[in-house]
Amino acid sequence: MDARVERDGRGRKTVVEACAEPCAIERGMRVLGGKWTGSILWHLQDEPVRFNDLARMVGGASKKMISERLKHLEAHGLVERRVLDTRPIGVAYGITSRGQTALRFLDELRRWSERELTRPVG
Repeated sequence: MDARVERDGRGRKTVVEACAEPCAIERGMRVLGGKWTGSILWHLQDEPVRFNDLARMVGGASKKMISERLKHLEAHGLVERRVLDTRPIGVAYGITSRGQTALRFLDELRRWSERELTRPVG
């Protein structure tokens, strides 16, 4: 049940049935809202990508940051890590079916950002 705000007889606001845990939006933002997370998922949508190639695709992010974000996404079942049978040994990351479900949302966010955040405020 969602928290709601009610007013008493004197117009003061009171929260009724406050959320004891993060709401669905907050839970989703904790998984997808990290810096570079959306970009990483977006670059994995078509095919698995080797780590160094992904690092080049996500310009501006350090390899350490990309590694942290990938571990986070893997822990939530959104990407999978695959060790390649190459010399030297390589690693590729691919998006899972669960990760694919976030792409529609990310595409909407991209369109909203292009539409709303490129024009002046006011």
